[in-house]
Amino acid sequence: MARSSPHSRDPRDSYSSRSSHKWHRIARPVWPLLLLLALTGCSDNEVGDVSLGVFTLKDIKLNVLIDPVVTGVTCHVASVEADLSFSDPSDSAIACRQTGEITAAMIAAIDKSKDGEVVFTKSKSVFFKTMKVRRIYDPTTQTLMYLSYATKETSGSFKHSLSTVPLWGTAAYVSPQPAAVVETGEPQTATASR
Repeated sequence: MARSSPHSRDPRDSYSSRSSHKWHRIARPVWPLLLLLALTGCSDNEVGDVSLGVFTLKDIKLNVLIDPVVTGVTCHVASVEADLSFSDPSDSAIACRQTGEITAAMIAAIDKSKDGEVVFTKSKSVFFKTMKVRRIYDPTTQTLMYLSYATKETSGSFKHSLSTVPLWGTAAYVSPQPAAVVETGEPQTATASR
């Protein structure tokens, strides 16, 4: 009687083992992609997730943002995300507060143009819709403004929200210069010329 090798296969099992072997070769690279897709919804800065109900399949995601330059400012952004949709709603809300020291060096380092600079971006769609948070500085009132907005028009409107952080009481606040005093001892006021 011939001895069978431990590596020999029964010819009846050859089709099923070949097809399952092919399946394993295909499925093995798919698992990391599925894991990556599942983790795409997770975020380092997500601090809250509120379900809007079982039948809506939408959640309110709460994200925290610490300004990368003015590190004494923390913003919380709430936005709606649809689980089984290619595009999330554009609605968002933002609240920013001073949570640490704000220095004159930090304010000197920011973009002071009228359109400011983007400090946070989050994709809201596979169709290039994003939510952005832009920091704009108002030198007249010495206030940092944080504008949250969507880059695509929704229902005839670009959705946006605004929060402000005044520099009053911080090391970055510059006291206004007092009005010039003339020899009479009265403060001098500017007059409008015609």
